[in-house]
Amino acid sequence: MSLAFFKQENLIFFPEKLQLNHEFSFEQEFEEIFVQTTDGIKLHGLLFKTTAPKGLVFYLHGNAGSVNSWGWAYESYTNMGYDFFILDYRGYGKSEGSISSEGQFYDDVQRAYDQLKNRYNEPEIVIAGYSIGTAAATKLASENNPKLLILQAPYYSLSDLASNLYPIIPGFLLKYKFETFRFLDNVKAPVAIFHGDKDEIIYHGSADKLKAHLKPADKNIILSGQGHNGMNENPDYQRKLDKLINTLNQR
Repeated sequence: MSLAFFKQENLIFFPEKLQLNHEFSFEQEFEEIFVQTTDGIKLHGLLFKTTAPKGLVFYLHGNAGSVNSWGWAYESYTNMGYDFFILDYRGYGKSEGSISSEGQFYDDVQRAYDQLKNRYNEPEIVIAGYSIGTAAATKLASENNPKLLILQAPYYSLSDLASNLYPIIPGFLLKYKFETFRFLDNVKAPVAIFHGDKDEIIYHGSADKLKAHLKPADKNIILSGQGHNGMNENPDYQRKLDKLINTLNQR
């Protein structure tokens, strides 16, 4: 059991590593951005730009891959008129180091957010998280003042998810708690949850559990036929998100 405790990173995170000279093949203008962490590690991210941005989507991707594969999500958000920043966690893509604690993970995300706040007015920043990125996105929103928090395929907590996937593993052994529900209680910004009813990884009942922690005007949207992957490319997701953001902009 002690070995499982100390090797949990290998069970949670599945990074794709990229060489520093890797050249991306995206079809839209982008800028490579490096973020210095509190302990001197350099993180890497991509900023996709529009001609007259309404604001920025600050995006935290899932547990596998890198910005090389996740970066294509930009199309869904730049088409809505938003610049799009996506961060690679430690050990992912061109980011240095490796993830070793939950606190470190959150601190890295905050450092990246602080750097982007130097370029965008915070009331125009949308924080979005997908899957493993949802707890960090929620914590970030709870400690800052963004325009909106979007949670795609969120889990109630990692221990709740683990008990659903692996009921024989005691929850107290988990090193990473990722308690989305706890952070959600302190989010002042509007929140929109999107979850697929065919999600084979994070059961969509997680979104139902999170409803108890939403404010009255927050949204919990279940996408019919949507599995765990590919939500950004789902036209129904795009339509519903575009309508939601336009409603916020009219307030």
